[in-house]
Amino acid sequence: MTKKITIDPVTRVEGHGKVTIHLDENNKIKESRFHIVEFRGFERFVKGRPYWEIPVLVQRLCGICPVSHHLAAAKAMDMIVGANSLTPTADKMRRLMHYGQILQSHALHFFYLASPDLLFGYEANVEKRNVVAVAMENKELALQGINMRKFGQEIIKITAGKKIHGTGAIPGGINKNLTTEERDFFLKGEENMNVEQIIKWARGALDFFKNYHSKHKKFIDDFAYFPSNHLSLVTEDGAFDPYHGVLRAVDSEGNIIFDKVDSTDYYKYMGEQVKNWSYMKFPFILSIGKETGWYRVGPLARINTCDFMPSPLAQKELEEFRSYNDSKPSNSSMHMHWARLIEILHCAEMVQKLLNDKDLEGTDLVKKGNKQEEGIGLLEAPRGTLFHHYKVNENDLISMANLIVATTNNNEPMNKAVNYAAKELMNKQKEITEEMMNGVEVAIRAYDPCLSCATHALGQMPLKISLYDSNNKLINQKIT
Repeated sequence: MTKKITIDPVTRVEGHGKVTIHLDENNKIKESRFHIVEFRGFERFVKGRPYWEIPVLVQRLCGICPVSHHLAAAKAMDMIVGANSLTPTADKMRRLMHYGQILQSHALHFFYLASPDLLFGYEANVEKRNVVAVAMENKELALQGINMRKFGQEIIKITAGKKIHGTGAIPGGINKNLTTEERDFFLKGEENMNVEQIIKWARGALDFFKNYHSKHKKFIDDFAYFPSNHLSLVTEDGAFDPYHGVLRAVDSEGNIIFDKVDSTDYYKYMGEQVKNWSYMKFPFILSIGKETGWYRVGPLARINTCDFMPSPLAQKELEEFRSYNDSKPSNSSMHMHWARLIEILHCAEMVQKLLNDKDLEGTDLVKKGNKQEEGIGLLEAPRGTLFHHYKVNENDLISMANLIVATTNNNEPMNKAVNYAAKELMNKQKEITEEMMNGVEVAIRAYDPCLSCATHALGQMPLKISLYDSNNKLINQKIT
């Protein structure tokens, strides 16, 4: 007989999920689970839609990372229309859009959602666990975060047509180029929208984190630490590239599991497991198996799998990160934040480079070839590797769709993190406390899960925590 604690919903993440923690009759943690509780049905209801609608349709999965779904679907549709390569203008406009997306999403997560955990600790009163409290404690940090996110959103607007659910990427290319005025707005415009300022703020955010780390090494290095495999896209020569590349996976020591896998062959290397207590699947590496073949994706995995960063300032930060971890992959969940900030800096550098590229003002926007029946699009969303796989019938209608979102790839690692935090913080607890519950959520928040990519909910989601004795009798409950 076991007791069960439920944390529902998990807070300061995108979307809705819950945690259940099962204790034995001695109040010791037996098992912890991170549940995705709502059904995700996009693979079903895109069937029968014309293929050219898909890049716009599937981004409705989410309001936080729509660009990622927009571009992954567009890359799949490129294959459908036979565009084996894009024009320089189309390729670079899409890349600019993608860097803007990663920059704004990472800024949202670090400054709005995660920074309260760092500034105040997971023991802080619930009233302080928000960006308003961060602004009162560190006004400059909060303002920089707001402006960095705004910058990324404006980049999305000029490339996709609007900040959320744009239409810029189309099968075979892009539907607009960049004007000189749009370019100069970010290169020479007002201070908060000037890319030079964004780079300075990105470097400042890294300094802030490293200073915090120096004072809280045990928390950052040890909290929710566990060995894992890591997977991401890299270029053929091993460079960090979130828009396009080949798949590489390494183990917890950095040994190559597979490398240079073409994105269209992903299904030969990866499987998906289903469990009856979650609507989210559990991907794994086929050659290793379900039990130990799970892996992490996202900022930490990308930093662990790439050989170098193709921008000078981010490369220096990568070298420092690698030096701290003795040139081996980091397996600490809280190092996600460190890696995320390195990526912000890299994205800002790449935005600056692209804004100075005349190809963005070109007029050759679309390429097409011989139409295909199948299309696969992979890229690195802010939260990790994103897979879009489609088949089209003779009437140009979608006949099959399979989407593996970044948060799905991180499903097992998040469960591992939850289990670690629960055992670390709760084994000695005999009652429910705010600090105990928030500590479990801190472990989840490190992964910046976007549960809305996999779930859909209507109405208000109350917070209810219930504690049962070994006879399954309710002995304590809180509802807010």
